[in-house]
Amino acid sequence: MRVLMILPALTEATSPFFRPIKYALFPPLGLAQLAAYFDADRDEVSIVDEHVMRAVCPQEYADWPPELVVIQVYITNAYRSYALARVFRAMGCRVCLGGLHVTSLPAEARPHADTLFLGPGEQTFPRFLRDLEAGVPRPMYDSRDDLRTLDDLPMARRDLIDRDRYFVPNSLVVTRGCPHHCDFCYKDAFFDGGRGFYTLSVDRALAEIDALPGRHLYFLDDHLLGHRRFARELFEGMRGMGRVFQGASTVDAILKGDLVERAVEAGLRSVFVGFETLDEGNLRAAGKVQNLRRDYAEVARRLDDLGVMINGSFVFGLDGDGPDVFDRTVDWAVGAGLTTATFHIATPYPGTAYHRRLSAAGRITTDDWDRYDTRHAVFRPVGMTGETLEAGYWRAYRRFYRVGSIARAASRHRRWGQRARHFAYATAWKKLEPMWDAAIRLRRLRWTREGLVRALAGRRLSGSAVGEAWEAGAVRGVDGREVVRLPVVDEVGAEV
Repeated sequence: MRVLMILPALTEATSPFFRPIKYALFPPLGLAQLAAYFDADRDEVSIVDEHVMRAVCPQEYADWPPELVVIQVYITNAYRSYALARVFRAMGCRVCLGGLHVTSLPAEARPHADTLFLGPGEQTFPRFLRDLEAGVPRPMYDSRDDLRTLDDLPMARRDLIDRDRYFVPNSLVVTRGCPHHCDFCYKDAFFDGGRGFYTLSVDRALAEIDALPGRHLYFLDDHLLGHRRFARELFEGMRGMGRVFQGASTVDAILKGDLVERAVEAGLRSVFVGFETLDEGNLRAAGKVQNLRRDYAEVARRLDDLGVMINGSFVFGLDGDGPDVFDRTVDWAVGAGLTTATFHIATPYPGTAYHRRLSAAGRITTDDWDRYDTRHAVFRPVGMTGETLEAGYWRAYRRFYRVGSIARAASRHRRWGQRARHFAYATAWKKLEPMWDAAIRLRRLRWTREGLVRALAGRRLSGSAVGEAWEAGAVRGVDGREVVRLPVVDEVGAEV
């Protein structure tokens, strides 16, 4: 069987002029995982990721059409997904649609596909393939009421992924879902009716890690530390592997016990933390109880002591937010020494409790899915206008990534090496984006990976030389070579 699997480009990643590197970070692991259920000796399977490859033109397949087309649908690629499905179906191909958006709005997706997949696909996709071979495929497969398990999960077909197209090809997922229930998150809609958080076996996860080349890993799990026993055993198994990795955690998991220390011993060097908001009323309204009465500053201090960089996530436009939320949030993030920050405009995704709440109040202003990219206000905020919300969002990014702000945040670290690493990493991430864009388009990402590993792993700095170098605005490694030149800043972050 000839099979074409497609990840259509998100609307915000389709500019012919500039594309942020985040759209070329990770390969489409979901499709690679489903591809593992085909017979590698009998079936001809290809994966097209429009974020890093030429856009799919169905007419190019007219002389040799695939018998099966599988499309992964997110909210901001929904219209592109439906358009591709329509053309391929007209060519006589069987088209399957699945993913977050399809699970949330199956009635919308139904006219565009021969078969829909709702919820996680590990149970339903092999069942569909058996039905297809028997000639009795069903129009819909729903795993949300299944007894979900990752036992006997085959290894993803990474051979179908061109590693040179991705900045972080060694991404992986060892759990599914999250133990928490935030009302603006897709998770509860996607896992509705069954287990909302479950894991691979530790041995299976370690086998996948061991099979990946190089040192760097990126765990794409919603909450890598969410299952404490699994995480503890995983990190114990990773000790001695020589890996450096990034992942995501919650505030409470970082503050509780010694699990984060065990993660660091295994190679954790950067963590995505969902702070989301500094307002406790917003946290309660959003159901983010795991952040309530937690000391955000202590999270930053603890991770800094461990040498772990922080990517903080923040949401603007919640009902407790006024026009001052942008500057307050940036000031806190810079003062806490966060290395990078990811800002979002609150977005009521279909299928979430947040969408139901705003819809019932008549506050949603558009169903144009292309605008549901967390950069547009698609609802009426309480404490400001939509225009103020969008303008504040962009201002927050500009303020946080100013050279003065980066230097001020870097100065908050206790060790000189941490300061140098912070400044180099944050500056390279945002100030050199045109270079990353060129590397993506020219397929020259491989040479950048060693730099990422070195930045994450850090390098020893000679103690007495560091103080002198800092005063001169430079930090040098033990071999004497300049690592990064730093501006000298005063306490408020102004260059002097």
